Amino acid sequence: MEKFIWAFIVGGGICVVGQILMDVFKLTPAHMTSSLVVVGAVLGGLGLYEPLIKFAGAGASVPISSFGNSLVKGALQEAQKSGIVGVLTGIFEVTSAGISAAIIFAFMAALLARPKG
Repeated sequence: MEKFIWAFIVGGGICVVGQILMDVFKLTPAHMTSSLVVVGAVLGGLGLYEPLIKFAGAGASVPISSFGNSLVKGALQEAQKSGIVGVLTGIFEVTSAGISAAIIFAFMAALLARPKG
């Protein structure tokens, strides 16, 4: 039960920080999303995001900041194996399923919703 509470607090905290930054600095949702990805990437690169995931579980692994962490994690793992080329291949290797799902579901939603413009 305690794990669920911490997941809720950490995940909610990430969302609250994003909302406050949008309200105070008048950032657009796209800017905020990009900022959270970059923060997740930086924290992942410094080795701070994985302990947060272990502590908060889904509270840290579901928000968009986890995507930045996944990008850096894949790049670093493949860079150790394949050098500089591994940085590019590692990014796509780890995140390709999520990116593919987003593209497919967005396409299906566009077919169903018949967007204008």
